[in-house]
Amino acid sequence: MANVLKTEKQIAVISALAEGSSIRSIERMTGINRNTIMNLGVRVGQGCARLLDTKMRDLTCENLQFDELWGFIGKKEAQMKVGDNPEQGDVWTFCALDAETKLIPSFKVGKRTAVTTQAFVSDIASRLKNKPQISTDGFAKYLSAVRESFGSDADYGQIVKTYVKAPGYQGLHWAPEICKVRKNYVSGNPDPALVSTSYIERANGTTRQHMKRLARLTYAFSKKLENFEAAVALNFAYYNLVRTHGTLKTTPAVAAGVETNIWSVGDLLEATK
Repeated sequence: MANVLKTEKQIAVISALAEGSSIRSIERMTGINRNTIMNLGVRVGQGCARLLDTKMRDLTCENLQFDELWGFIGKKEAQMKVGDNPEQGDVWTFCALDAETKLIPSFKVGKRTAVTTQAFVSDIASRLKNKPQISTDGFAKYLSAVRESFGSDADYGQIVKTYVKAPGYQGLHWAPEICKVRKNYVSGNPDPALVSTSYIERANGTTRQHMKRLARLTYAFSKKLENFEAAVALNFAYYNLVRTHGTLKTTPAVAAGVETNIWSVGDLLEATK
């Protein structure tokens, strides 16, 4: 079991998971059984979810960007059949990012529905002590969610991108080109220069690099929603508290005033016990 591993081995395993190594590759590098690695990852990930829920309170975030990351549990949505576990299929990780401090104050795993969207936006609102400017893409379900959680006068803008298939487009693995970008000023008085999702989209790229379950064109995926949620929580706790941001030269948690010092993986393990 994970709790019999020496602390230094636990640190090595969690560090490798947080940096994007697969469970099987960690097994080969460390000689630790894959089930032990998975059990440790789930336990620490669940502890990270509780830790972030406690720490991300009474925040001041002036400029928030929202976006979602696609993944899947067990099988992709197109392969789902009648009678399959409803937790399987496509799963989306909703996350928010403060453009100034790069802090990710909230995230939510679920289906890409109005219910999940509302729960995600409501959770963000409950963690803030100010009204931020909000930017999203053109996902329509954000409209009512932002209005209900932040009010009809919230400073809210959408950036809507129109894509076109490039000449020679050959299907799934070819990225379409952006042919037009439009900004919609939904409510309040948002600063046009700050209506953007560039920072959260860049952070999503980092998340995919550091979390195999979300990497594109990979064999890695979760078979259980519980394991996926734990991996997401571990990733965001590591991002906020441990990993030094390349631009900030410190962690987002320190930049946002949530913490005074950069954490080590050992600190993270101790806090999740």
